[in-house]
Amino acid sequence: MKFLSQNKKLFVILILALLLAFNYDTITFGLNSDFFGILFSVILFFIGGRKTNFKVNYLLIGLILIFEFVSFRLHTKSLHFLSLMLLVCSVCYYFTRKFSFIAVICILLFSTIFNKFFEHLTTEIKQALCENVYFVLKNFISIDKIEGVNFYINGGKVTIDTACMGLSMFKTGLLTGAILLTLEERKQKLHFSVLQIVGFCLIIILLNIVSNYFRIITLILLNCTEENILHHTIGLICFLLYQVLPMIFIIRYFKPKKEEIVVTEKQNNFIPVAFSFFIVIVTSIEMKSKMNLDLLTDLNPKYDIKKGEWVDEEVFKIQSPEKLVYIKTASHKPLICWTGNGYKITESKEILVEKEKIWFSKMEKNNNQYVSLWWYECDGKKYTSFVEVMLMKLIYGKPIRLINETMEFKSIKKTEG
Repeated sequence: MKFLSQNKKLFVILILALLLAFNYDTITFGLNSDFFGILFSVILFFIGGRKTNFKVNYLLIGLILIFEFVSFRLHTKSLHFLSLMLLVCSVCYYFTRKFSFIAVICILLFSTIFNKFFEHLTTEIKQALCENVYFVLKNFISIDKIEGVNFYINGGKVTIDTACMGLSMFKTGLLTGAILLTLEERKQKLHFSVLQIVGFCLIIILLNIVSNYFRIITLILLNCTEENILHHTIGLICFLLYQVLPMIFIIRYFKPKKEEIVVTEKQNNFIPVAFSFFIVIVTSIEMKSKMNLDLLTDLNPKYDIKKGEWVDEEVFKIQSPEKLVYIKTASHKPLICWTGNGYKITESKEILVEKEKIWFSKMEKNNNQYVSLWWYECDGKKYTSFVEVMLMKLIYGKPIRLINETMEFKSIKKTEG
């Protein structure tokens, strides 16, 4: 015990290193999503950390407890990875009594959980941006109509896909803002308040919307919605003009006022760090166990599983000349997979089928049109809300699946005829 007390820091670092090695799969999963963003966020934590008397360790325990509870119940790697990063921040704070709210916000934004949140809003963001662009451009150029993300101009069609949204620049803009805030703190040798940091982040979000707005207008006017050098150049120019330059100008009016705090507590409490370690270790062990997905349990008999095949352990496919059916884990909207495979979504809405709501989507690829019907299913009932079914799974532990039926539009007309 005397040896441990004398070498406490070395012991904590050793346990942390072993824990990170044990979670190698989760670490790899998290870094693959945004390696450089997370790396820069961690560097910002060490560079921009400041001493504080605020009980940060209890805040971190609360976040870790919430994230790990969800991870334990749902086997969510994204939240478990986030807990591991917050544990690293907690250990760093325990040793140095320094903490960076700017860096922690960046870690949250570059985590896969934020990616999931953003993916579920992608369709709505695209629709809203395109509608606003249409109301402006129709006063200057001849636009016949707009359908979803498709602009019909002089008999031709211009489609705004996810790449044209410039949504990938959203987090890049926030990271750029975080770097500017950190550099300004070091330059002034003072610190921003939490309200100033949050306020600057809100301004960055507003600038991102403006940047994407003008990016879409430029791409439509130049008819450059296909990914090429000009397409990416326009994106970078809009990012610099409407995000970076305004941020550099605005930050001049954000003056850090807080001086370095004199720490009043002589010895930092190790109990919160130890409790955080315990929570993460228990969840890490659970994450190693295989989860029973029950994708085909109590499946509607109309789906002939004898004619299907497993794509992987989370996706079962049934293919016929008329219809393609996917039965999957409920992780994200199928529209994300479709757009990733080159399909363009032209319409998406909720419809009522046999007194139950499901999603109806129209897509096209290579001049062929398709209709996709999809929903989440739990206990034989259909749901359209991802949040609702995840809460059911979290609280009651019931298996959830996503069912997606896709048909070519021509085959639907033949069937109706």
